[in-house]
Amino acid sequence: MTVYLRTTTINKCQEKLLAAREETLAQLFSIKVSIRESNFNGDEIDRTNSQLSEMRMLTQQQRLKNLLVEIDVALSKIQNGRYGFCEQTEEPIKEARLLAIPWTRLSIEGAEVSDRLSKRYKQTGRK
Repeated sequence: MTVYLRTTTINKCQEKLLAAREETLAQLFSIKVSIRESNFNGDEIDRTNSQLSEMRMLTQQQRLKNLLVEIDVALSKIQNGRYGFCEQTEEPIKEARLLAIPWTRLSIEGAEVSDRLSKRYKQTGRK
């Protein structure tokens, strides 16, 4: 694949990815501590509120784990020289999009194609 991004852009994206990775790991650690410290004492309402809070934390934890995977994939692509190409269309992703969302796998056009396909499968009931 031909490299089309400037080195400065790749370096900026890599810096953003590494910073986002550190922030995500810190948030995951914070959630882990909060879950461990969850208190299920008290009356039924207190226990229910604690369980709901824990469910929200677990949902957030899963989102952060998914983001961490996306960040790691992007960092891997930088390492192997495949960073910045859309997985749907195989076309280059615009520099502004990469700078805004450095872990993105899709160009705007690729995201639109993916969205249309997703909607089509939902309408037909297929997965």
